[in-house]
Amino acid sequence: MSFNNTNTDILIAGAFAAFTVDFLVYPLDTIKTRIQSPDYRRLYTTNGAVNRSLFRGLYQGIGSVILATLPSCNHTLHYPIVSPNRRILTAATLSAGAFFTTYESTKTFLHTTNPSLPSSPTTPLIPLPILHAAASSAGELVSCFILTPAEVLKQNAQMVVRSSSSSFTTHAFDGHATRQAFNKFRNNPSQLWRGYTALVARNLPFTAMQFPLFEFLRTEIYRFREGKGSRSGTLLETGIVTAISAGSAGTLAAVATTPIDVVKTRIMLAAAGEGGEGQREKVIKEMQSQGKDAKAEIEKAQRAARSGRAGGVAVGKEILRTEGVKGLFRGGALRGAWTALGSGLYLGVYESGRRFLEKRRVGDEGLSPY
Repeated sequence: MSFNNTNTDILIAGAFAAFTVDFLVYPLDTIKTRIQSPDYRRLYTTNGAVNRSLFRGLYQGIGSVILATLPSCNHTLHYPIVSPNRRILTAATLSAGAFFTTYESTKTFLHTTNPSLPSSPTTPLIPLPILHAAASSAGELVSCFILTPAEVLKQNAQMVVRSSSSSFTTHAFDGHATRQAFNKFRNNPSQLWRGYTALVARNLPFTAMQFPLFEFLRTEIYRFREGKGSRSGTLLETGIVTAISAGSAGTLAAVATTPIDVVKTRIMLAAAGEGGEGQREKVIKEMQSQGKDAKAEIEKAQRAARSGRAGGVAVGKEILRTEGVKGLFRGGALRGAWTALGSGLYLGVYESGRRFLEKRRVGDEGLSPY
């Protein structure tokens, strides 16, 4: 199939979708990062029960990022990414645009060059799910390179500990957590790309599962509606059908790839290195005030940090050894839930935006069927 969209249309639609969804699901992503962190029990539990710290500063790392990047969302290809506060969302916007541009162009190319079976001219030689998986994988390889530094900064910012006196209005949008995380990489900025292979290792199987299933579900829903004579072709229908298809496909893919996501989180959190003696003393005092064995907890955190600096396979083995299979699926239910919401909104907004731009360009008669 082919679309009557330019790359600019696809870039704008993908960027707008990323901007919308990143803001809405960011708090859930912050909780997921904290649950998957090796410091989860030390920082966010007291006597085995979750404490309020887990839900404090849920927008850490995104506040001034969104405010600073609003004017540049439609001009991300023309303005340099300079400050750490602008970096995260601008990189996410570029990454989303790069993914969809690569995905759509690769998918169109593969569709047009895919020969038919000699015995059945209407049946493609290579099944469509394989083409969609290949197209989504190509998009991920490009987008992950752009996204990795932003992902490393974001996850380290999400782990910045706030005092109980910190208020949402004071710290949600000031960018302090992002700056604090960014400062950890000033002496070794190459560490910002640590975790690229882990991010690719998570996203490739995720998209390879999600997008073929998404395309299949969306096509079948449209066929069902056409068979009933209820196909309207409106932007609302496009958004709803896409959201349902993407949400269902995203949930299955998210739960299946949770172990890789846990490994990726550990590697990226370890990229910033261990804190200095001042931070160590602060942590010890904090744990002693909660009645915890400070020395044992510190040694446990250091072992986790050392394993995080190892390769992905070594990290996975360490998690399996110390926490069991349950540790590899930590945060899986939350990841599945927010991916259903995020994927549904993300692809729903993207597809509605793409169709809107296509309709404005060619009119109703020239619209692609899906």
